[in-house]
Amino acid sequence: MSPYKKSQFFKFFIVFLLISLYGAAGVFAKETATLATAPNVPPPIKRNSATTVVVNLEAKEYVSEVSHEIKYGYWSFNGTVPGPMARIRVGDNVEFHLSNAKTNTQPHNIDIHAVNGAHGGAALSTVAPGETKTFTFNAMAPGLFIYHCAAGSIVDHISNGMYGLILIEPEGGLPKVDREYYVMQSEFYTSEPVNGEASFDMDRGLAENPTYVVFNGREGALLDKNALKANVGETVRIYFGNIGPNKASSLHLIGEIFDKVYLEGGIGGIVNKNIQTTLVPAAGSTIVEFKVNWPGSYVLVDHSIFRVAKGAIGHLVVEGNKDSKTITQGKLFN
Repeated sequence: MSPYKKSQFFKFFIVFLLISLYGAAGVFAKETATLATAPNVPPPIKRNSATTVVVNLEAKEYVSEVSHEIKYGYWSFNGTVPGPMARIRVGDNVEFHLSNAKTNTQPHNIDIHAVNGAHGGAALSTVAPGETKTFTFNAMAPGLFIYHCAAGSIVDHISNGMYGLILIEPEGGLPKVDREYYVMQSEFYTSEPVNGEASFDMDRGLAENPTYVVFNGREGALLDKNALKANVGETVRIYFGNIGPNKASSLHLIGEIFDKVYLEGGIGGIVNKNIQTTLVPAAGSTIVEFKVNWPGSYVLVDHSIFRVAKGAIGHLVVEGNKDSKTITQGKLFN
């Protein structure tokens, strides 16, 4: 082979190698999603391009307190109600792994409202105890989406605790805030307790008469030592989901006005301003933002106010000194 041909062959080989390596990097580059348990939120995504993100969830059945001294047989994702929150970037390919603990009694699956097609993934993900299944989807639209189990009759799987939120960030992410929280409202339809433990009551569900309406899976999940925290002058963002399964939520924070409300959890659509109460449908969501200017305890409620007596109440405790600028503007008074 002549020196010229050798040179051309070498250049071709280098180009071929670079293209192959680049392609392989695209195929094999993956990251595992950081999941957060309510009221915590996964950190913002810092990368500037889409990638493949692996999300791992496990269906777990367990017994824990739904109310003081009353236990309930929860069905869950990853052993918490609500299930963990995931944070993805628009354009990401999501590789979703769902397993079902071998000690469970029920088949489970997952319907992700961010998925287009195949029943939101439920048609591909039904797993018997001891099984694992994987499916992939592309995160096409930014927004805050519900996920839930849709196995069997669906109603008991949702009512028993199998739901959570997945945030699909837009390109460039959301505006920076000081604090972010994950709050989810749900209803529990329970029988009369036997030896301090209640179970799902289908008749109460059909009558749409919940025993409990709570934030983050149980009474008192956002009260006392579990209250949300902030400091005077900080901007707070709450990612709020309402699984229902029957009731819409009238989300309100007593003593605050929502500076921004991302209508129905959409990003890139309508952002309302200066909102007192926002309506969140069953299996829907919203994102609210507000700045706290005054120390004290603010009360998060479903302003369908009798539900407070059933558990739909939480606290945001704000610490620090009064915001002097706000006082001089006459917006707050002693």
